[in-house]
Amino acid sequence: MARRIPRVLSIAGSDPSGGAGIQADLKSIAAMGGYGMAAITALTAQNTQGVTGVHTPPASFLRAQLEAVSSDIAIDAVKIGMLADAEVIRTVGEWLAQFRPGVVVLDPVMVATSGDRLLADDAAEALRGLLRQADLVTPNLPELGVLLDEPTAPTWADALAQGVRLSERTGASVLVKGGHLAEAGCPDALVLTDDDGGAPRIVEIPGERVQTRNTHGTGCSLSSAMATMQARTGDWEASLRVVKEWLRGALAASDELEVGSGHGPVHHFHHAEGSVPLADGEFAAGLWDATAKVRAEIDALAFIAQLDTGSLPESQFAYYLAQDAQYLNGFSRALARASALAPTEEEQAFWANSAQVCLIVEAELHRTWLSAHPLPTGEALSLGPVTKAYLDHLLAASSMGSYAVLAAAVLPCYWIYAAVGEELHRRHVARVAANPDAGAHPYGAWIETYADEAFAESTRRAIRYTDRAGRSASAADRAAMADAFRQSTVYERDFFDAPSKYA
Repeated sequence: MARRIPRVLSIAGSDPSGGAGIQADLKSIAAMGGYGMAAITALTAQNTQGVTGVHTPPASFLRAQLEAVSSDIAIDAVKIGMLADAEVIRTVGEWLAQFRPGVVVLDPVMVATSGDRLLADDAAEALRGLLRQADLVTPNLPELGVLLDEPTAPTWADALAQGVRLSERTGASVLVKGGHLAEAGCPDALVLTDDDGGAPRIVEIPGERVQTRNTHGTGCSLSSAMATMQARTGDWEASLRVVKEWLRGALAASDELEVGSGHGPVHHFHHAEGSVPLADGEFAAGLWDATAKVRAEIDALAFIAQLDTGSLPESQFAYYLAQDAQYLNGFSRALARASALAPTEEEQAFWANSAQVCLIVEAELHRTWLSAHPLPTGEALSLGPVTKAYLDHLLAASSMGSYAVLAAAVLPCYWIYAAVGEELHRRHVARVAANPDAGAHPYGAWIETYADEAFAESTRRAIRYTDRAGRSASAADRAAMADAFRQSTVYERDFFDAPSKYA
């Protein structure tokens, strides 16, 4: 499945033990499906027990790193972490102003786990100014207090109020994190800025607290993962829902790593080997985007253009309907098989009902038209070569025993028809409105069936269920789903084109 890989730059310090800083960032970026790059702001000597030394290279060398990357590589997102002093912060700010990336996430590293302040006063003030160049700021609760010159919030309600104040002062959205709270749960909340200048909007996402001492680099991992997901989804809430679940799993699986004797790192690659977490709708959108060329070929077919204008020869339309009536018999069997394989009662009921609709409602629509417009031979046509090939493809998908692959194989029959039908119906309605006295469109009644909200809702549900299956599938199954969807889309194109060749 074709999916663009975000190019994400981490501007942060280095952790030789691999749990925090750019090392954690690069792992998180890869885990979220991105290509990671790094400009190093500081070299640290540290491990799971603490930091024993920091070396800050000249700010001019940081500038050279940033310019080397941005002069050659398009950067989709930036995560900013440890910035050691005021000069380094100014350098990053100047670079951001010159090479503004699409997404900027700033993790204000200001307070150590011990509670010690990590930045001098002039650097802290410079960092407050840098917040205005960020899209999202991800402080922990002590850092949130420092940024506002206030005490650390003692409760979740206080933390949310501080997040709102910081967003209003800086114009940046704020991720308020509940990890430092002495509460059973571990909520997070996005304080999202309003593009129209209104009050910030709060989106809370509850979560379970994972009991582990392996929290080294959690903030780094979260912020770089958010930058990567946002470059993919363009939706902060959708990004946080994916990242929060991934990080929960990374904390829960951290003991498997057995790294260090102190606060160990999280397990960045705890999820299924080779798979990348996806936001709601993202997998299905990838399937759709990957077939753009084939769908453009469908739109350009003479059959579609002539059906639109009403100039399609009646013999071709009759051939199309006769083949579709035969196709629906096999398609309904594929849907029944999907019902048998579906993992939830909701999905089982949907596919079973869809199979019934194919046989009773849609097939009857075709028979009604054909009874009034008989084929030239007066007999039903035999199974055409494209129809047979398409049904053989669905049969093969059904026999694999994979619900995910079968759902992907049947989805184009919903999605392609819905997309083509919606456009045909839109044009038909516009023509009637522009010239109500024009003669009746020979296929107008059939085109109007595309306005059926029940079919539109069925299409949305088929997309949703296929997307859900893809997001939980292994990398191999995702590849098989993409291939099944693409092949069905090709058959949809050939099915529309068949009347011009065989009628």
